[in-house]
Amino acid sequence: MVNKVILVGRLGRDPEVIDVGNGVKKASFGLATNEVYRDRQTGEKKEITDWHNVVLWRRQAEVAEQYMRKGDLVYIEGKLKTRKYTTQEGVEKYITEVLVDNFQMLGSKGSHDSYSGGAQQAAGSAGSAASGPATQPSAPPSPGPDMSPPDNDEDDLPF
Repeated sequence: MVNKVILVGRLGRDPEVIDVGNGVKKASFGLATNEVYRDRQTGEKKEITDWHNVVLWRRQAEVAEQYMRKGDLVYIEGKLKTRKYTTQEGVEKYITEVLVDNFQMLGSKGSHDSYSGGAQQAAGSAGSAASGPATQPSAPPSPGPDMSPPDNDEDDLPF
C-alpha cells in the first residue's frame, strides 16, 4: 500500500515552531496549492486554491524555522496522517496533515538544499533521527504547473 503526497505550493504563514522536549522541534504551516483554468462556457479564467496542513520534525523543523517565510514556494514530499483530538469544550475533531519526508525550497531567499528524514511515524512517537542534507537527485523534481496566475489573457490550450 502507498501513502505518498507530493505538493508544490506557497506558505500561507511563517512556520510555527515549538520545542516538544529533549531538543526535538516541530514546525507546522499551511501550504496553498492552486489550479488555474479557463471556464469552457464563459471563457473567463478561474482559480481554485486548496490549503494543506504541513508538519516537519527535528532538523527539517530547524531549517524551516531559519529559512522559510510566508509566501515562499516549496516542493513537499510526505504522507497523509489523520489524527483525532478533543477541544477544550469536549468536542472530538479530526485533522489531516502532511508529514514531510523530503522538501526543497524553490522560491526562498535562503538555501535551496533538500532535506529528508525526521518525519513523525505515529501519533505521539518521536520519529526517526533527521538525516541532514540529502544529496541532490539526478534530475530535479518537476514542480508541475506554474503556481502563479498567467500574466496575459492569451490561451493556446485546445479546450
